[in-house]
Amino acid sequence: MTSWRKSSYSTSTGGECVEIGETPNAVLVRDTQNRAAGYMVVPREEWAAFLMAVKATEL
Repeated sequence: MTSWRKSSYSTSTGGECVEIGETPNAVLVRDTQNRAAGYMVVPREEWAAFLMAVKATEL
């Protein structure tokens, strides 16, 4: 079973929220407002590259 955590940018009032879960090989991303829709699987290397790109552009 995956343990999910909400984005640090999410607020308690709802809105555009995502949650992530981690496995040994991937990061799982899902919409907090629509959990039943499933999740996206992102390989760990790709997730790390994504985070570096976001931090580099300060998004």
